[in-house]
Amino acid sequence: MSDVVTGDAVVLGLQPARLPSRALAVLIDLVVVWAVYLLVTLGIAVATASLDEAAVMAVSIASFLLILVGAPIAVETLSHGRSLGKLACGLRVVRDDGGPIRFRHALVRGAMGVVEILMTFGVVACVASLVSERGRRLGDVFAGTLVVRERIPAARVLAVPPPPPWLVGRFAGLDLSAVPEPLWLEIRQYLTRARELDPVVGRRLAERLADELVARTGTPPPPGVPADAYLAGVTAERQTREARRAFGSAGVTGVAGIPGVSGMPGAVGAVGMPAPGFVPPVAPSPAAPPAAAPVVASPGDGGQEAAAPATGFAPPA
Repeated sequence: MSDVVTGDAVVLGLQPARLPSRALAVLIDLVVVWAVYLLVTLGIAVATASLDEAAVMAVSIASFLLILVGAPIAVETLSHGRSLGKLACGLRVVRDDGGPIRFRHALVRGAMGVVEILMTFGVVACVASLVSERGRRLGDVFAGTLVVRERIPAARVLAVPPPPPWLVGRFAGLDLSAVPEPLWLEIRQYLTRARELDPVVGRRLAERLADELVARTGTPPPPGVPADAYLAGVTAERQTREARRAFGSAGVTGVAGIPGVSGMPGAVGAVGMPAPGFVPPVAPSPAAPPAAAPVVASPGDGGQEAAAPATGFAPPA
């Protein structure tokens, strides 16, 4: 990683391209350019068959300069430092301050490339790239440019293991403002790789990190708490506070036993979702209207039906 400082005093972390990837990009560009040059040369030879030798030589030199020198300069200028080979390899030419290149940068690179790459078959460019700290050839040095990698593989992020359930919420009052970020990074790396370490080495490393954490917070761990459990509990508390700042206190009501969450047991998780095993109460449905009383005929009324609630319907006489 190369620290490039811009004109606004902003440090950019750029990864310079090394010789193998740059050589592959140049090889792709040369194959394409030479293929185009040969096709154009054949077309010019057919078109200038009736011309004299001096005219044919002038046309050949002009085609050489336009295709092998001018075309790469034009492509890098219009694409802001991404030729076909660099695009395939995930590379890009930028200025020393991280900005896009202009025509003058591409012109100097192209002019020096004729000497470095075409005339010496790439020997000078390879030697200069190996000697340079950031893998630059002479054209990059004179033009003030740098070839960087645009596509960087993303690192696989490992989840921090949860603390023991009996430690959840034990460090809610701990002052973590004095703990620096490098120490948090070391603790996280230890917790994610603890199972891969030798038990003796892992225990020593946990004790050292716990001592540094105690020195920053000023509060020793509870009696009987191992160093690795103490680190996991404090890390979970820090994650809870960061989530509370990001989502607000309403969405970070903790649940006992859930990793990385502290607080009183409740029915809402760290992101406002129902906690596992929680069954929301079912609201009682509104009472149904009482059913109409059945019509029963009494024996003494001559078969007439008993009085029923009025419905607005008059039976036929």
